[in-house]
Amino acid sequence: MTGLVYKSTGSWYTVKTEEGEVYDCRIKGKFRMKGIKSTNPVAVGDIVDFELDEKSDAITGVITKIHERKNYIIRKSVNLSKQVHIIASNIDKLFLLVTINNPPTTTSFIDRFLVTAEAYGIEAILVFNKIDTFDDTMLDEQLYLQFIYDRIGYKCLRISSTEHKGIDKLIEEMKGNVCMFSGHSGVGKSTLVNALQPDLNLKTKEISEQHSQGQHTTTFAEMFDLDFGAKIIDTPGIRGFGVVDMEKDEVGDYFPEFFALKDQCKFNNCLHKEEPHCAVKEALENDEIAWSRYRSYLQILEGEDEHYRTDIYGDEKTNDPI
Repeated sequence: MTGLVYKSTGSWYTVKTEEGEVYDCRIKGKFRMKGIKSTNPVAVGDIVDFELDEKSDAITGVITKIHERKNYIIRKSVNLSKQVHIIASNIDKLFLLVTINNPPTTTSFIDRFLVTAEAYGIEAILVFNKIDTFDDTMLDEQLYLQFIYDRIGYKCLRISSTEHKGIDKLIEEMKGNVCMFSGHSGVGKSTLVNALQPDLNLKTKEISEQHSQGQHTTTFAEMFDLDFGAKIIDTPGIRGFGVVDMEKDEVGDYFPEFFALKDQCKFNNCLHKEEPHCAVKEALENDEIAWSRYRSYLQILEGEDEHYRTDIYGDEKTNDPI
């Protein structure tokens, strides 16, 4: 039998067939022995073959094969530095929820996520959430960020889940696609899914005032069918996002505005750092490229994973690490 993985709890997987039948499945031990350095050999969104095990009281399944993935979103495992965690697979559109405050989302985090989406060939859309809570300063900050990413070519949506603003535009983007919501804990992923499909009634929690961070309400990835013809993968909140399996000379290719200028650099292997006649650095000096994007690029290039949450919204050139 063949089905789609809707839920992963680490040891059991919920698999749904095309006929709509749902089975709880385990995996064969050999999947753990194939050199996959992942904490989760099977991810939500995977298409799998499975056999029914009717020996037990309840009919369960055993996954025997994972079909080839067209793409996936991956990050470094939190506790096991040499392993990675596949967040979800076979995604059509990735929606990154961004909040200006409560909790703050840094440009460093946004850029790492966008670079990963570019590397794995997934369309990424920025969703600026909680616009109903903005004061004038927060609105200015949000519009500035939107200007940066809109200029690069990323779609940006402005949403208020609680006041149902911008929801119609989001639905139009999602129709007919397997979509994934991601972002820090507390940015409103579950609340937004509830706004799209109230009868799902996903759990939500208030932001921790002490740390200005969300509390984890989703503890594992899970996919839901939505009435308007889309699938949504709700994921646990991510505190940091480690970019993996990326060579230094290819990092710039995943920054679209850098890649567009690449052929204008003097050297074919230009890393846009100390090299002379670098088109990217010239564009940077002319404010054609955002300084926050360049900082993110340098951090990824140098592997400075510990600086995920450094706030680099500003474009002050005095602190630039050139």
